[in-house]
Amino acid sequence: AKDYELRQYETAKWVSTVIRGETQKEAMRQGFWKLFHYIQGKNEKEMKIDMTVPVTCLIKSGCTDFKISFFVPFEHQDSPPQPTDSDVFIEERKAAAIFVRSFGGFASPEKYAEEAEVLTRILRNRGQPFHEDFFYTAGYDSPFKLFNRHNEVWYFKK
Repeated sequence: AKDYELRQYETAKWVSTVIRGETQKEAMRQGFWKLFHYIQGKNEKEMKIDMTVPVTCLIKSGCTDFKISFFVPFEHQDSPPQPTDSDVFIEERKAAAIFVRSFGGFASPEKYAEEAEVLTRILRNRGQPFHEDFFYTAGYDSPFKLFNRHNEVWYFKK
């Protein structure tokens, strides 16, 4: 479909942290820095790890906990170094079919919510079963990139 796509993601490891009781924007800021410190060597092997994209944020309806994650680079998927910050953890996300809606520009929490709502409407109208109680935001660009920015919202197919 031109307004969304269905992707199949394989099982993969992500490094994540949960920020509680903050606004989404502040949670993203705090979570990003915790994860950035991890890839800069704040891990058991004191190993620097390449930054990857996307940076995701799990949004659950009616919840002020936000899980921010970086994809673990392919070369570290088998045994990522363990975080030394107790707030940071490695998680394995199972293979999944995901409905994805892409959009450009600088993404605010409001813009992500708006795009998620558009995707919700489209999927409902097309009779596509999906988990409606949560979605992920996915950002692909550095804050310094000004043009041709790429952002996504993800809903998991049921």
